[in-house]
Amino acid sequence: MNTILSNLKIKVNEKIYIKDPETSALGKKILKYSILLIDEIGFENFTFKKLGEKIGSNESSIYRYFESKHKLLVYLSSWYWCWMEYKMVFATTNISDPKERLMNAIKVITEKIIDDQNTEHINEAIMNKIIIAEFTKTLHTKEVDKENKEGYFLIYKRVINRIVNIINEVNPKYPFAKSLASTIVEGSLHQHYLAEHLQTITDCNETVTPTHFYISLVENVLKQYK
Repeated sequence: MNTILSNLKIKVNEKIYIKDPETSALGKKILKYSILLIDEIGFENFTFKKLGEKIGSNESSIYRYFESKHKLLVYLSSWYWCWMEYKMVFATTNISDPKERLMNAIKVITEKIIDDQNTEHINEAIMNKIIIAEFTKTLHTKEVDKENKEGYFLIYKRVINRIVNIINEVNPKYPFAKSLASTIVEGSLHQHYLAEHLQTITDCNETVTPTHFYISLVENVLKQYK
């Protein structure tokens, strides 16, 4: 799978950026160091001025790629979910048993992320930390409906709908497949966050992972509808 992933081309909605950062050395540098800087200081404190100082470039050069830090965060999120979709597709392809495919999909979505060495300018492990801490900021805005119509969240929704389709295969009588799938995807981020920062209100820890929780949850929920 690593060989295949090394050759994949991540495609992000063209409306999110001004110039595709994947097409130049500076663009890739912007992506690489924006991930590191957001992880270091948080999205609230992140600015293009600080990023420019980090990469030794003018602030104006970053605006040639993204019109705002919000668009940059949406881009990073889209890149992440596209990468996750590829991983999920490879983990579920050529498996005839829908329950096994569902368990594999849950594992991919909920497990701790390890950096993929095939993508030199993107550290997926750190990107995962950003998604856990900051992803809701891409959705919880006044512009969410407009951005949704423009397809900003298409990849994220596609990931969820892939899980919806497998749930329907496992148990077509279950009436809440969309809600369950979106709970798995976004809820796992929340459980990782709680395990890191608010341990007293989650059962997830060093030995019990969000993967354990969501596999147990899904297996027991789907049993109730026969």
